Amino acid sequence: MILAMDISLPCVVTLTWTLADAQGKLIDELAEPLEFLVGGQDLLPKVEEVLIGQSVGFEADIHLEPEHAFGDYDSGLVCFEAKSLFPEDVGPGMQFEGLPPGAATPDMPGDAIYTVTEVYPDHVVLDGNHPLAGMALRLSLKVRDVRVATEEEVQAGSVGSPVFSVAGASSDDDETGDRTLH
Repeated sequence: MILAMDISLPCVVTLTWTLADAQGKLIDELAEPLEFLVGGQDLLPKVEEVLIGQSVGFEADIHLEPEHAFGDYDSGLVCFEAKSLFPEDVGPGMQFEGLPPGAATPDMPGDAIYTVTEVYPDHVVLDGNHPLAGMALRLSLKVRDVRVATEEEVQAGSVGSPVFSVAGASSDDDETGDRTLH
Protein backbone atom coordinates (compact mmCIF):
# COMPACT_ATOMS: atom_id res chain seq x y z
CA MET A 1 0.00 0.00 0.00
CA ILE A 2 1.35 3.43 -1.00
CA LEU A 3 0.62 6.21 1.45
CA ALA A 4 -0.20 9.66 0.12
CA MET A 5 2.58 12.17 0.65
CA ASP A 6 1.84 15.31 2.63
CA ILE A 7 3.14 18.63 1.35
CA SER A 8 6.35 19.59 3.12
CA LEU A 9 9.54 21.54 2.40
CA PRO A 10 10.88 20.82 -0.19
CA CYS A 11 8.51 18.91 -2.44
CA VAL A 12 6.79 19.34 -5.79
CA VAL A 13 3.04 19.91 -5.95
CA THR A 14 0.89 19.71 -9.04
CA LEU A 15 -1.85 22.33 -8.99
CA THR A 16 -4.78 23.67 -10.93
CA TRP A 17 -6.26 27.08 -10.07
CA THR A 18 -8.21 30.15 -10.95
CA LEU A 19 -6.90 33.58 -10.02
CA ALA A 20 -9.27 36.54 -9.85
CA ASP A 21 -9.15 40.11 -8.63
CA ALA A 22 -11.07 41.16 -5.51
CA GLN A 23 -14.20 41.74 -7.61
CA GLY A 24 -14.05 38.23 -9.05
CA LYS A 25 -12.78 39.15 -12.54
CA LEU A 26 -10.70 36.27 -13.92
CA ILE A 27 -6.99 37.05 -14.26
CA ASP A 28 -5.55 33.56 -14.81
CA GLU A 29 -6.83 30.02 -15.10
CA LEU A 30 -4.50 27.08 -14.79
CA ALA A 31 -6.80 24.33 -16.09
CA GLU A 32 -4.01 21.89 -17.04
CA PRO A 33 -2.16 20.64 -13.94
CA LEU A 34 1.28 22.22 -13.53
CA GLU A 35 4.14 21.43 -11.13
CA PHE A 36 5.61 23.89 -8.60
CA LEU A 37 8.41 23.56 -6.06
CA VAL A 38 7.24 24.16 -2.50
CA GLY A 39 10.15 25.68 -0.61
CA GLY A 40 11.62 27.33 -3.69
CA GLN A 41 10.80 30.34 -5.82
CA ASP A 42 7.74 29.01 -7.65
CA LEU A 43 4.93 29.99 -5.27
CA LEU A 44 4.04 32.96 -3.12
CA PRO A 45 4.92 32.39 0.57
CA LYS A 46 1.27 32.78 1.66
CA VAL A 47 0.23 30.07 -0.82
CA GLU A 48 2.96 27.75 0.46
CA GLU A 49 1.81 28.41 4.03
CA VAL A 50 -1.70 27.21 3.15
CA LEU A 51 -0.36 24.12 1.34
CA ILE A 52 2.06 22.82 4.02
CA GLY A 53 0.70 19.67 5.66
CA GLN A 54 -1.98 19.10 3.01
CA SER A 55 -2.19 16.28 0.46
CA VAL A 56 -3.67 15.33 -2.91
CA GLY A 57 -7.28 16.49 -3.25
CA PHE A 58 -6.86 19.52 -0.97
CA GLU A 59 -8.77 22.57 -2.17
CA ALA A 60 -8.54 26.12 -0.88
CA ASP A 61 -9.86 29.59 -1.60
CA ILE A 62 -7.12 32.03 -0.61
CA HIS A 63 -7.53 35.79 -0.30
CA LEU A 64 -4.24 37.57 -0.91
CA GLU A 65 -3.77 41.20 0.04
CA PRO A 66 -1.09 43.02 -2.00
CA GLU A 67 1.55 42.54 0.71
CA HIS A 68 1.06 38.75 0.44
CA ALA A 69 0.96 38.74 -3.36
CA PHE A 70 2.92 41.15 -5.59
CA GLY A 71 3.33 44.09 -3.24
CA ASP A 72 1.91 47.58 -3.18
CA TYR A 73 2.00 49.69 -6.30
CA ASP A 74 5.06 51.98 -6.30
CA SER A 75 4.68 55.09 -8.48
CA GLY A 76 8.45 55.54 -8.18
CA LEU A 77 8.87 52.60 -10.56
CA VAL A 78 7.21 54.50 -13.43
CA CYS A 79 9.45 56.44 -15.78
CA PHE A 80 9.52 58.17 -19.16
CA GLU A 81 12.19 57.41 -21.74
CA ALA A 82 12.84 58.69 -25.24
CA LYS A 83 10.90 56.78 -27.88
CA SER A 84 14.06 56.66 -30.00
CA LEU A 85 15.57 54.13 -27.52
CA PHE A 86 12.94 51.51 -28.41
CA PRO A 87 12.11 49.36 -31.43
CA GLU A 88 10.06 51.17 -34.04
CA ASP A 89 7.01 48.98 -33.30
CA VAL A 90 7.01 49.69 -29.52
CA GLY A 91 3.50 49.49 -28.09
CA PRO A 92 1.54 49.16 -24.85
CA GLY A 93 1.93 45.77 -23.21
CA MET A 94 5.45 45.12 -24.51
CA GLN A 95 7.90 44.18 -21.78
CA PHE A 96 11.64 44.74 -21.45
CA GLU A 97 14.11 43.38 -18.95
CA GLY A 98 15.79 46.49 -17.57
CA LEU A 99 15.82 49.93 -19.11
CA PRO A 100 17.17 50.34 -22.67
CA PRO A 101 20.77 51.43 -23.23
CA GLY A 102 20.93 55.22 -23.09
CA ALA A 103 18.04 55.51 -20.60
CA ALA A 104 18.03 58.83 -18.79
CA THR A 105 16.03 57.92 -15.67
CA PRO A 106 18.33 57.62 -12.64
CA ASP A 107 17.98 55.13 -9.78
CA MET A 108 15.64 52.67 -11.51
CA PRO A 109 16.19 48.95 -10.80
CA GLY A 110 18.27 47.47 -13.59
CA ASP A 111 16.84 43.97 -13.24
CA ALA A 112 13.13 44.88 -13.23
CA ILE A 113 10.75 43.88 -15.99
CA TYR A 114 9.35 47.11 -17.43
CA THR A 115 5.96 47.14 -19.14
CA VAL A 116 5.15 49.78 -21.74
CA THR A 117 1.93 51.43 -20.59
CA GLU A 118 1.71 54.33 -23.06
CA VAL A 119 3.49 55.49 -26.19
CA TYR A 120 3.66 59.15 -27.20
CA PRO A 121 5.33 60.76 -30.24
CA ASP A 122 8.53 61.54 -28.31
CA HIS A 123 8.49 59.28 -25.25
CA VAL A 124 7.43 55.93 -23.82
CA VAL A 125 5.96 55.37 -20.35
CA LEU A 126 7.48 52.35 -18.59
CA ASP A 127 6.16 50.70 -15.42
CA GLY A 128 8.55 48.54 -13.37
CA ASN A 129 5.82 47.29 -11.02
CA HIS A 130 4.61 43.72 -11.32
CA PRO A 131 1.38 43.90 -13.38
CA LEU A 132 -0.57 42.61 -10.35
CA ALA A 133 1.07 44.98 -7.82
CA GLY A 134 -1.40 46.78 -5.59
CA MET A 135 -4.16 44.26 -6.24
CA ALA A 136 -5.95 42.07 -3.74
CA LEU A 137 -6.37 38.62 -5.30
CA ARG A 138 -8.54 35.53 -4.92
CA LEU A 139 -6.83 32.22 -5.64
CA SER A 140 -8.89 29.02 -5.78
CA LEU A 141 -6.58 26.03 -6.05
CA LYS A 142 -6.65 22.24 -6.00
CA VAL A 143 -3.73 19.91 -5.27
CA ARG A 144 -3.58 17.25 -7.99
CA ASP A 145 -0.34 15.49 -7.01
CA VAL A 146 2.56 15.66 -4.54
CA ARG A 147 6.01 14.16 -5.07
CA VAL A 148 9.52 14.34 -3.71
CA ALA A 149 11.58 17.11 -5.31
CA THR A 150 14.68 16.11 -7.24
CA GLU A 151 18.06 17.41 -6.15
CA GLU A 152 18.22 19.48 -9.36
CA GLU A 153 14.86 21.13 -8.59
CA VAL A 154 15.92 21.93 -5.03
CA GLN A 155 19.24 23.39 -6.23
CA ALA A 156 17.47 25.48 -8.91
CA GLY A 157 14.75 26.59 -6.47
CA SER A 158 12.19 25.86 -9.17
CA VAL A 159 10.73 23.25 -11.47
CA GLY A 160 10.94 25.91 -14.18
CA SER A 161 7.26 26.82 -14.45
CA PRO A 162 6.04 30.42 -14.63
CA VAL A 163 4.02 31.46 -11.60
CA PHE A 164 1.15 33.40 -13.20
CA SER A 165 0.18 34.48 -16.69
CA VAL A 166 -2.44 37.04 -17.60
CA ALA A 167 -5.47 35.43 -19.22
CA GLY A 168 -5.91 36.71 -22.75
CA ALA A 169 -2.67 38.71 -22.65
CA SER A 170 -1.21 37.15 -25.75
CA SER A 171 -2.08 35.03 -28.72
CA ASP A 172 -0.19 32.64 -30.96
CA ASP A 173 0.61 35.43 -33.39
CA ASP A 174 1.71 37.86 -30.67
CA GLU A 175 5.18 39.21 -31.43
CA THR A 176 5.59 41.43 -28.36
CA GLY A 177 7.43 38.81 -26.35
CA ASP A 178 6.78 36.69 -23.29
CA ARG A 179 3.96 38.06 -21.18
CA THR A 180 4.38 35.57 -18.37
CA LEU A 181 4.28 37.12 -14.92
CA HIS A 182 7.03 35.91 -12.63
